[in-house]
Amino acid sequence: MPLERRLSREVFAETEIVELRQVCMTASGLFEPGKYIVGQLPDEAFEMGLVDSLPPVKGKSEEIAPPQTDEKAR
Repeated sequence: MPLERRLSREVFAETEIVELRQVCMTASGLFEPGKYIVGQLPDEAFEMGLVDSLPPVKGKSEEIAPPQTDEKAR
């Protein structure tokens, strides 16, 4: 049986951008797969091993657009 790689929230900076690999449903809401700031995700996403760090960015960082937030979901 393969080992599942789990990353703790403490591994990341609160403002770091990470990738949620699959849907995460919690009492606080539904989180679709995509890129999020660590502080936007619930602890359950980290505990279930659904979060991965992003690879280093090649090129100019100004070319990378910040993650879009859905104001209606708040």
